[in-house]
Order: sequence, then C-alpha cells, then structure tokens
Amino acid sequence: MQEMIRKADVLIEALPYIQSFYDKTIVIKYGGAAMIDPEIRRNVLEDIVFTSYVGMRPVLVHGGGPYINKRLEDMGKEAKFVKGFRVTDEETMEVVEEELTKVNREIVREIISLGGSAISLSGKEDHLIEVKKHAELDGQDIGFVGEITKINGDVIQKMITSDIIPVISPIGIGKDGFTYNVNADQASAEIARSLGALKLVLLTNVRGIMKDMNSPESVISHVSIPEIEGLIESKVLTTGMIPKVKACMRALERGVKKTHIIDGKIPHGILLEIFTDKGIGTEIVKR
Repeated sequence: MQEMIRKADVLIEALPYIQSFYDKTIVIKYGGAAMIDPEIRRNVLEDIVFTSYVGMRPVLVHGGGPYINKRLEDMGKEAKFVKGFRVTDEETMEVVEEELTKVNREIVREIISLGGSAISLSGKEDHLIEVKKHAELDGQDIGFVGEITKINGDVIQKMITSDIIPVISPIGIGKDGFTYNVNADQASAEIARSLGALKLVLLTNVRGIMKDMNSPESVISHVSIPEIEGLIESKVLTTGMIPKVKACMRALERGVKKTHIIDGKIPHGILLEIFTDKGIGTEIVKR
C-alpha cells in the first residue's frame, strides 16, 4: 500500500508541471552514450512519448557521433576534430549522412513501437536547416561543416500541432547546393528559438554543470547567464561543456524560457528534470 501511495504522490507532484506545460513546445537534443545502450535509449524515448501523451509538443534533434566514429574506424579513417567540430571531408560527409539517416529511422521506429507518432526529418529536407560553410578554425579548413543561417520551422510546426514527434538529423543545406554537417547542440538551440519553445533539454554524458567533475553530487541545479561567465573564468566549466552551455545561452537570448543539461544515462531523466520540484540536472535561465 505504501508503494502505491508513493506512486500517487509522484503523480500529484507532477500535476502542476503538466498543467503549466500543456500545449508547449520542448526541444530535446539526444546523443552520446545515451544512444548506444538499448535500455537507456528506451528510457529516453519512453520519456519523450510520455511528454507527448500529457499534452506537450516534443521535438527530438539527435546526433550520432559514436556510430559515425565506428564506421570511420571500420574504414581505416581517422576521426579528426578541431575545437569540438568534426573535420568533414567529402567522404566523411557521406558517412555522416548515411549514419544519421540510419539512426533517425531507428529512433522513429522505436517511438512508434512505444505508442508514439513520429516522422523522420533531415535538416536538408525543405531547406529546414540552411547553412553557410563554417569559417576556418585555428587556420584550418574543417570541410563540409555548416554554420546555421536560418531555420525554416513551418514544416516542424505543422507536425507538432498534429501531435507528431519530429525526429530531426542535424544536416544542413547550403546555397551552393552542398550538404553540410551541423553541430547537434547548435541545431537544437536554433530550432528551439525558431519554434518559440518553452524548453530546450540537452542530454549529455554527465550530470550537468558540476563544481567538481569527480563528484556527481556537486551538480549545480540552477544557474543564470551572468553566472555562467564566472564559471567559465574559474574553469568550473570544462572544454566539452562550454559548447553546450553556449548553445543554451544562445537559445535563452533568443526567447527560449528555460534550458536544461542532464545526464541521458539516468533512467527517465527527462521526466525527473521537467516534472519534479528538484530536478536532476542543471537548469539554465536568462537571469
């Protein structure tokens, strides 16, 4: 009986959040280790289906780094990065597009198997993600890497108002007609901005922003943009976390109300972060 009461208490705690978030758009960026383990992956997708069933409008933007790296390794090709960006020559771009397409379709199939309604979208379809070639980094041409210039969100809007979960691979199209690799964190932030999303949630491999990377309990649960600068200066924010935080800041500065960085490996982490009083990751707000 006590276990049943506890479950009821959890639902009651979630009720005001469900009421507040009803009919609101939430953009979720999904990637990293949370994509590989089948059980973790199922938990993530169950959470996304749940948000849809309680009246939210989820949009899923995914990466595919582990799959791309494995494919390149099998080809005997070294994966190269400059400041967190994958150096993408023509052959690598073909691999990126093929692997992201494969991952995208698998995610859609799994969402449907869980009772959700979803559809595959590539960022280059209907010029959803328009880009220009990224500038050189450290004097190096990083190839077919795109910098987002425009998100054409009408196609996404039509889907979410029809209770369909768009599953978007971060591939952009340039005015030159070429296909470009796009950073998934940046793509999710720009999509959240273009849709006027209530929330942007980035799933990572760590608990959130932590004061001590060796102590999961040191996670900072709430932080504002002005405080972020201090965390960068004091080196609390590590190199890998800085691009994610900057994506959150960009989304907030362009109208997204709240952003969250959470560990995608925590079972049902999305629900715990969104529908509970304390949350389990880091919530970043404008001020």
